[in-house]
Amino acid sequence: MSLKSIIMNGLLVAALCLAVFLLYRIFQNYSLDEIVQSVRSIPLSTFFTALAFAAASYLCLSCFDLLAIRSLGKSLPYRKIVLASFISLSLGHNIGFAGLSSGAFRYRFYSRWGLTTEDVAKIILFCGVTVGLGLITLGGLALIVNPGDAARLLRIDAPSARIFGVLALIVPVVYASLAFFIRSKLHLWRWSFQLPRFSIALAQVGVGTINFIFVSACLHQMLSTFGDVAFFRSVTAYVLANSAILATHVPGGLGVLEATVSYAVPQEASIGALIAFRCAYFFIPLALGATLLLISELVFRRSRGADEEADERAEAQSV
Repeated sequence: MSLKSIIMNGLLVAALCLAVFLLYRIFQNYSLDEIVQSVRSIPLSTFFTALAFAAASYLCLSCFDLLAIRSLGKSLPYRKIVLASFISLSLGHNIGFAGLSSGAFRYRFYSRWGLTTEDVAKIILFCGVTVGLGLITLGGLALIVNPGDAARLLRIDAPSARIFGVLALIVPVVYASLAFFIRSKLHLWRWSFQLPRFSIALAQVGVGTINFIFVSACLHQMLSTFGDVAFFRSVTAYVLANSAILATHVPGGLGVLEATVSYAVPQEASIGALIAFRCAYFFIPLALGATLLLISELVFRRSRGADEEADERAEAQSV
């Protein structure tokens, strides 16, 4: 086993141990009856509204791939992009190490449709940058609009929180400016990269931010059942939670998301709200993504078998 494999396996085990510890810390305070009652107290209308926000987020994520493919000068039908994106991310969000896991699924689909390994690597990088831009932009807005909660959580004063928010918003401005002024290729080892066109860079910032707004809205629906929580409090909670998930790479953010949200909004973060949010954004998409993956694999193998039979017949006829 290579050193890289040993390190990756060690990180995965450490992440799983952290997830188990955090989940134990959270669930030890509740009995099974309390958990069931908390989940049941969420109205179905609220849950389905949250589910709609989750669906809107996954549609935004498909736009990440669409913009990436367009920035490469390639073209694929949007239905294929939606399929590849949803399966890759619904599974990747739950497996952990989302960049690698979702990238493997992306490669499986996009390579079938004529994209090269370098193309897929650039799509993964593009989507990662879009995630970062969206998270930084929304985080900056949260620090400016809701400095009180951010100051309490980060242990700084409110004016400092607003300053950090303004500094965060400089990042997407600088990125878009570079995309406008730098049109030459950038080289890194054997890979060559080119910043996207200015219009695509702006779209990255916009769709990346809107994606996280939808996820925050999904969380906000659940939290609002248990208290009068302002929307930007939910935004602050989710931005912190997602940042922690990206830092730890815990599969599905298990325990990390729950612990961070509970710390950010302790009064409204009922165990029922946290479980319902995980079901809406992680578990239900996971079930749908796994089903679509199985169906797509069966369809691909059947079509490949049909193509092979057609080739064999053509060869036999030519002989």
